[in-house]
Amino acid sequence: MRAFLISAGALAGCFGFSAVYAQRLLVSQADETAYHSLQAAIDALPARGGDIQIAPGIYREKIKVVKSGVHLKGAGGKPNDTVIVYGDGAINVGGTAHSATLDASGDDFRLDNLTVQNDYALNPANPASQAVALSVTGDRDVITRVRLLGAQDTLFAGRGPNGRLSRQYFSDCYIEGHVDFIFGNAKDYFRRCELHGIANQAVVYTAQSKATPDEDSGYVFDRCRLTADPAARYVALGRAWRPYAAVIFLATKMDAPVIAEGWREWTPGKTNTLTTAYYAEYKSSGIGANSAGREPHSHQLSDSEAAKWSLRAFFGRATDWLPSEPSR
Repeated sequence: MRAFLISAGALAGCFGFSAVYAQRLLVSQADETAYHSLQAAIDALPARGGDIQIAPGIYREKIKVVKSGVHLKGAGGKPNDTVIVYGDGAINVGGTAHSATLDASGDDFRLDNLTVQNDYALNPANPASQAVALSVTGDRDVITRVRLLGAQDTLFAGRGPNGRLSRQYFSDCYIEGHVDFIFGNAKDYFRRCELHGIANQAVVYTAQSKATPDEDSGYVFDRCRLTADPAARYVALGRAWRPYAAVIFLATKMDAPVIAEGWREWTPGKTNTLTTAYYAEYKSSGIGANSAGREPHSHQLSDSEAAKWSLRAFFGRATDWLPSEPSR
C-alpha cells in the first residue's frame, strides 16, 4: 500500500495535530492507494509515531499501539461513522488485559472522532466475561469525541509498565457498559463526557484501583452526565477495585437512578474499602443526586475543596500536553 503524504504545515492546519510529523497515513476500505488495515498503517509509522486518518467504515480488527506519538482520527462527520470493533472476551484470551479491541501503551497517544467497540457481549452464546474496548496505559494520552462501547470493563485506563504514572485526558466522549466499565489506576480527567449504564442487574460506573495512599492516581469527572437504560438495576457511582480508590464527580448531571448511597463496597461482607477510598461529589444534580443519603465515608465538597480537583490543579499545572489551555 502507498502512504498518503502531505506537508507538516498542512497537517497541523487541517487536523489539529502537531506539525512535528511530516507524514500522514490514510486507512480506507475504498481507496486503492490507502492502507486497508489500521494495524498495517500503525506498523508502517516510524518509531517516533505519526498521524493516521481513518475513512468512514467498520474495521473489524484487533489493534495494538506500542509506539509513542501515534495519532488516530476518524475522517467522518461524527464518531459513529468510523468504527473499530472486535469481540474478544477475557475468558477466551487469557485475561482481561488481552481482550482489548484497541490496546494503546505508547505515550502521547491521540484518539479522535471515532468509535471503539468490543461486541463480545452482544453474542448471547458467549458466557459472561470482561471484554475491554479500549485499553490506554501511556502518559499524556488525549481522547476526544470518541464512543467506547462494551459491557463489563469497557475502558481500562491504567498505569504504564512497572507502575509508571499515566496521565490521560478524555473530553466529549460517550462511554457505555455495566459492571466496572471504567477501571484502572491511571490519573484521568474526564470533561463533558456521557457515561451510560446498559441494561444489567447491576451497573457500576467506575472501579478505580489506587492501591496505596501515596500513589498519584484517580479519576475526576468534570461536568459529565450519567445516564442508564430503563432496565439498568442497582446503579452505583463506583466501587474500589483497590482500597485507596479515588473518584471525584464535579458538577455532574446524574440522569440515572443512582442508589441512595451512591457508592458500593467491592465485595459486601468481605471487604472494607469504603473506609479507605476517597469518593467525592461537588454540586451533583439530577434524579441520581442525593447528598443526604450518600455513603457516610464519602464527601460532599465545598467550593474550595472542589477547586483542588480542577484540571490545572489535578495535573499540577503541567498541562502543556493538553489540546488547549484549560479554562479552570
